Amino acid sequence: MTTETHVPPAAGLRDQKAKEAYFTASQRQLIWARFKKQRAAMIALGFLIVLMLAGIFAPFLSPYDPTAAGRNKDYLNGAPTIPMFCDKNGCSLRPFLHTVERERSIATNFRWVETVNEDKRRYVQFFVEGSPYKLFGVIPLKTRLFGMDEGFIHLFGTDSAGKDIFSRTLHAIWTSMQVGTIGVFIAFVLALVIGGVSGYYGGRIDSVIQMITDAVRTVPTIPLFMAIAAFIPQEWTAEQRFFFISLILGLIGWPTLARRVRTHLLTERNQEYVLAAQLCGASSSHIIRRHLLPSFTSYIIVDLVISFPYMVLSETALSFIGLGLKDPVNSLGVMLQNVTSADVLLNYQWYFIPVIFFIALVMAFVFVGDGLRDAADPYSDTHK
Repeated sequence: MTTETHVPPAAGLRDQKAKEAYFTASQRQLIWARFKKQRAAMIALGFLIVLMLAGIFAPFLSPYDPTAAGRNKDYLNGAPTIPMFCDKNGCSLRPFLHTVERERSIATNFRWVETVNEDKRRYVQFFVEGSPYKLFGVIPLKTRLFGMDEGFIHLFGTDSAGKDIFSRTLHAIWTSMQVGTIGVFIAFVLALVIGGVSGYYGGRIDSVIQMITDAVRTVPTIPLFMAIAAFIPQEWTAEQRFFFISLILGLIGWPTLARRVRTHLLTERNQEYVLAAQLCGASSSHIIRRHLLPSFTSYIIVDLVISFPYMVLSETALSFIGLGLKDPVNSLGVMLQNVTSADVLLNYQWYFIPVIFFIALVMAFVFVGDGLRDAADPYSDTHK
């Protein structure tokens, strides 16, 4: 006795549409479908988007100016102030803080001693008028997301100059991402041009270019930056140092991607579609730009995402050792310079809060890059 399996017409129609969508999907759509199956990569992508938006809208989200203009002279090295809804006097629908009185004590070697007055509340206000700023560097505004009806609020505390660490952290994330973006863009353009020419023409041109690539790869970065820092004029503005560091990071970051472009073009340049384009009279630049490079665009995007955290790490390391950006520019590397002393480790632990954001930013890029790499790999197990 045989048993026949009956498939509902609606289910069969859905399966047929799914198969048609799969076989007619573009490479970008297939990569995105595979990427969505990786939970860790999707979580990292969501967290990365949140950090990027926080950096873009940092002037609106931060209650104070991150520079010396917004510092609180009466709250130097102040601990974080966390809003609450309830205290011994009852609960409130609006978040509030207690008044904190600070004084130096002989018993603590003249360090600041804080006394909380729980009988006096200071309420948090939303969409308050603050110091002027330019959103996206263009739109002049004064409205900030939150502030206090009286006094200051410092979610992450303050530094030795009284500057709000929360405001500095948001601006630092955006600065470091800007440096990484410019550096990656410069490295991307150089890698496509140099790797494309080397892989397409081969022969002596390839040999010369590979010698130059190997020479760039063998240059030690730290001594190079130390030498460059010695020649940077002291009168340079923070913006000039910003673009200079971004340019240098891009100029030394192209060899790895260029090697991958070269390897792919060496394989693809003898394919039939390339020969057909040559027989039609297409120029070498046209063949590289319109036929060869688009054939592995997804892999280039993956390499860019993977290389981005290394650009951020390089900027942070250079600023940390004093060779990169400096005050008044707020970057993660500049802020990490403040956590190098034992006094900070023992007494002002809130200085390490930007370190958490730095680690989270780099790890988010790493997880997203790994997810894209697996999704773009046609032989990856994640496609099953």
